[in-house]
Formats: sequence, structure tokens, C-alpha cells
Amino acid sequence: MTPLLSSYVQGRWHTASDEGRPLFDAVTGEEVARISSAGVDMAGALEHGRRVGGPALRELTFHQRAGLLKALAGHLREHRDELYALSARTGATLFDAKFDVDGGLGTLLGVVSKAKRELPNDTVYVEGPVEPLGRGGTFLGQHICTPLHGVAVQVNAFNFPAWGPLEKLGPAFLAGVPSVVKPASPTAFLTARLVELIVESGLLPEGTLQFVAGSVGDLFDHLTEQDLVSFTGSAATAAKLRTHPVIVTRSVRFTAEADSLNLSVLGPDATPGTPEFDLYVKGLVTEMTVKAGQKCTAIRRAFVPAQHVDAVVEAMSARLATITVGHPASEGVRMGALASLEQREEVRRGVKALADAGRIVSGDPEKVDVVDADAERGAFLSPILLVADPDRAEPHEVEAFGPVSSVLPYTSTEQVIELAARGQGSLAGSIVTADPVFARDVVLGVAPWHGRLLVLNSRDAKESTGHGSPLPVLVHGGPGRAGGGEELGGIRGVLHHMQRTAVQADPDSLAAITGRWVAGAERRRTDVHPFRKHLEELRPGDTVVAGPRTVTQNDVEHFAEFTGDRFYAHLDAAAAAANPLFGERVAHGYLIVSLAAGLFVDPDPGPVLANFGVDNLRFLTPVRFGDALTVTLTCKQITPRETAGYGEVRWDADVTRQDGESVARYDVLTLVAKANP
Repeated sequence: MTPLLSSYVQGRWHTASDEGRPLFDAVTGEEVARISSAGVDMAGALEHGRRVGGPALRELTFHQRAGLLKALAGHLREHRDELYALSARTGATLFDAKFDVDGGLGTLLGVVSKAKRELPNDTVYVEGPVEPLGRGGTFLGQHICTPLHGVAVQVNAFNFPAWGPLEKLGPAFLAGVPSVVKPASPTAFLTARLVELIVESGLLPEGTLQFVAGSVGDLFDHLTEQDLVSFTGSAATAAKLRTHPVIVTRSVRFTAEADSLNLSVLGPDATPGTPEFDLYVKGLVTEMTVKAGQKCTAIRRAFVPAQHVDAVVEAMSARLATITVGHPASEGVRMGALASLEQREEVRRGVKALADAGRIVSGDPEKVDVVDADAERGAFLSPILLVADPDRAEPHEVEAFGPVSSVLPYTSTEQVIELAARGQGSLAGSIVTADPVFARDVVLGVAPWHGRLLVLNSRDAKESTGHGSPLPVLVHGGPGRAGGGEELGGIRGVLHHMQRTAVQADPDSLAAITGRWVAGAERRRTDVHPFRKHLEELRPGDTVVAGPRTVTQNDVEHFAEFTGDRFYAHLDAAAAAANPLFGERVAHGYLIVSLAAGLFVDPDPGPVLANFGVDNLRFLTPVRFGDALTVTLTCKQITPRETAGYGEVRWDADVTRQDGESVARYDVLTLVAKANP
């Protein structure tokens, strides 16, 4: 008997109490494994994540969590060949397997990299600026984000058994929320091995990743308001899960990525023979054949100017004729099998419905020549191109989730925008044009129905990742029919797993809660200059006050001569007097910043290694000849780097004149050495 896939729950592997149902090799039809979740304690799994995994993650900072995910990606990379081999049994070619496995690892690393740059080395995320809530500066507001004390439940689709769980695991783990992964059954044997490799690595704290092989059973009955559900699959299933009584009554966060009739628009300027025409045809063939068209972002509706339909069909048919279908391991095979025989029948039904609205111009849904495989035992299907009537409902309602696309003629920009909306919401779209005006009109016209849009032309083609390719820094999701949710999107994806809370407090309390100094909070002046302190010795609120320094006419003229900045307000008395903002000659803003640095900098070698930037610089009021400047520099935020002998320190700089009024405010960014790297 073939092996029965085990679930990994509550810190141990669980084998179902029944024989399970068979899973088949998409290429040969042979039984690969069996699957069942019978006997899994779903309530116990969720509670294990909440009580064991959650606390372990919340003890770590964002950067520490990122470090674990980076190490995990490195571990999985060493086992890619094994995952590629398993992927072939799902019908995937080596290119498809890399698209799934390497794409998942790349997405994981992309989110990790962004987290290290944009999230603090802390357990609390402070969002946005401090909001003054009173005139005296003693009552402030600040938004903070903290991890939900629940579990992120993944219900994934069959088409990306590696990429799907990895792209969802990354943001949840970074946020401090454990995951329960439930893959679609047809390709679950690949996800099962992926999870085995993760568990075997020992890199992730116990309880932060669990795996259910088979049905979710009564799992949804045990969800709470602290849990989340992320679903990828059909719109019908999404609607059913979204309306589960517990999801509704306990307001469980539910994100769906569902059916999507994605479009690609060929611009009127992209006539046959232009680079854009060739890019369009090449991209459409790629979207039809990679993963045998089983991509949620694949192009289903190909909008083409009516006068170019015949040329597109001719070029497409010629390219599709070169696509060899067969065993993924065979040389020269460009497209493998669909995930299952059931999926092939589902696609055939979709093609039949689409053909009622037009005609098939390339391919045969009932017959296909295959290399080194049995066309009937394996889930093989010919790439199918149709030309359909854009006024019919079927092209805008039926998704044949396979190597199928429909060419739809259009006659005006207004018409293609109107037709795009009939898809009722899509994950991704593309506009292939070299005409910026057409690109603007279409993008702004169809954007309300799309999560992501690509403008492709000869200028960006070499660097473009292509139509629909999910990128960790951009939103992956779409409105309406596409599910109405978002995945990825850089830090947005992380914050989705956190609770945003508005905190109202006095400055000292707010500083204690957020771990960063805010204006109005206590400043600490000591005999030791803050620049003489190593990273571990610094504390938010450490302050140095330096000055005063009187600004002279000679200073201003010397600065103008030295820098070449001869703006009239600094040198021309008559012109400056006529300026309604100044009324007389004033000092350069950058001179003020330079003088301030001369006041607060401790010049001798020490823990401060470098100044690497200035943020939020504002010149608040003019500085005139004779004004005396004082600078107050306060340690605002400390961010240790986990893998370096130094960290980042953000300082609040407030430059005031003799009457106490601020003339400039900004943040100074420095790199400060650790005493014990």
C-alpha cells in the first residue's frame, strides 16, 4: 500500500485512523500516496499554536524572526532537487517546479529582507507619527501594532504546493503569529515533504508551524477572534468558508484569493511587427503553458484591437504549435499535465462553455499528442486558444483553470475598460503598449477591478518579471470575484496579522510603551557625551545640549562662496527685502544644519562609526544675522543589528534660537558600535 500522509500537530506526527483516499501521479496515473486527517484534534492543534507557538514567537524581535526565516530558506534551498522531483509528479516541468519552489523561497527571502530594513529590532511596531491631542504637548496619540494571540490558518490551492505555504508563512511568522497549513489534496504530498524538511531542520520554535493532511474537519468551529484564515481556491468555496458561523459571529479575519479572469490588453499602437506585438504574443503563450495554465494570475481574457485579431491568432497558433506536451522529465517537453484527471474534466467543461460564445482557433480539448506518456492515464490537455464574442457573458464569467485563453476584440479605449469590469474583479492584468496616454487611460480605468497591473513595452521588458508574477513587495490579491483580500505587499502583509491600537497617553508613558523617545518626554543629561556611549549603554532620552553659536554675515557669505549656493535671499539685500517670507537676508538652511553638527559632534574616535542620513528635515523659521543657535540632540530610537557589531541610532535634533523658538528639526541617523559585538 502507498504511504498515508501524516499530519504534524501538537508537536508530533499523526497518522490517520483510516486508510485515507488515494492521490495520483498526474503524469502516469499511479497512486502516489493516501491522505486523511481522521483523528486529528483540530481544537488541540489551534490551542497548541496559541499556547506554545505564539508565546515563543512573541518573545523574539522582528529581526530575530527574520533571521530564522532566512536560515530556513537556506536549509530548504539545499533540498530543492528533491522537491523538484516530487513536483514532476504533480505534472510540472522542471521550469514549473522552479517557478513554484524557487519562487516560494524567493518570496520568503524578499519579505525577510524588507522586514530587516523596515521593521524595528523590537516586538512592537510603531505606525505613523505621534499625533498631538492637546495644545500643551502633554497629551499625545500613537498607533502601535502588536501580534494577534491566535493562529494563521492556511487553506491552500493545488497549483502551488510549495510557493503557497511559504508566501503565507513568511508574513505571519514575522508578525509573531503561528501557522496551521492545510494544502489542497491533489498535490499535498509535495507540501507534506516541504513541512517534513522544515520540522527536521529544527529552526522554527515548536508550535509555530503545524500541518493538516486532508480535510479541515471541525477546525473552523474552534476559531476565535484572535485567529486568521487565508484561503486560496475557488470563489464558491471562499463564499462558503467566509460565511461559516464562527467566522461571522467572532469576526475572524478572512482573506481570500479566488477565481480571477485576468486580462491582458494589446494597445492599438502595438501593430504586427512592433516589439510590443511580439511581447504580447510571447507573454500570452507563456501564461497559457507555464504550470499548464494552472496559475491564479494566468491570462484568461486577451483583449486585442479588432483589426489585429487575425494577426494575433496567426502568431499565437504558430507559437502554440511548437509547444511539446508530455512527461515533464522528457527532453524538449514544454508543458506537462494538469494536476489531476478531475481537473482536466473541469477544464474541458469550461472550454465547452467558452466555445459556445465563440470558436476554438488552436488546440483540441479532447485530443493531444504527448511525449513519453499515456495521454489518457495522465491529465494531459492541449493548449486551447479561442476567439470569443466580447458581448457574451461566458468569457467574463467562466474560468477554465488550465492552458486556456480567449481572444476578445475591442474597438475603443472606453469599450475595453467597460469589458474589463465585467470580470467582476481580478488579481492581475497587463497592458502592452508603448503609448503612455493609452496606458494611463486603461490603468486608471481598470484599476478599481484589479489588485495589480503591469504596463509592458520594449523599455521595461528586459527587467520585467512578466504578467502576474507575484512579488513580495507588492500586493497579491484583488477585489470582488478575486476574493477581496490582499497577500504580501511588503510590510502590509505582516501588519495584516497584527492588531492596530491607538494609544493615548502622556509623553513619558508613550515613550515607555513604544520604546522610543517622543517630544515632551524626559530628557537625561549626563556628564558623558552620548557619542561616547556604546550601543548597549545608550538609552532613549539620552541628551546633549550644545551652543549657543551666533550666526554672522561673514558665516553666510563664506558658506555661499564655499558651496556655490548664491540664492538671492542670502546675498542680495534688496531682493531678500522684497521676499514676503524673509524681509531681509537670512542664513542658508544647510548652513544651520552644518553649524548644529559642529555644536553637537564629539570629534574624537569612539563608538559612533558614521552618520548615514538625515530624515524629516524641516526649516521652521528664518535665521538672521546675529541669531544665536543652540542644538538639543536626544537619543530617539535604538535598533541593534543582529548580525553586525553595531546598530542604528536615531537622534532627535532640535535647533533653537535665543528666544527658544525652533528654527530647524530633523532626525540624525548614526551607526554606533556595540561594546560586545
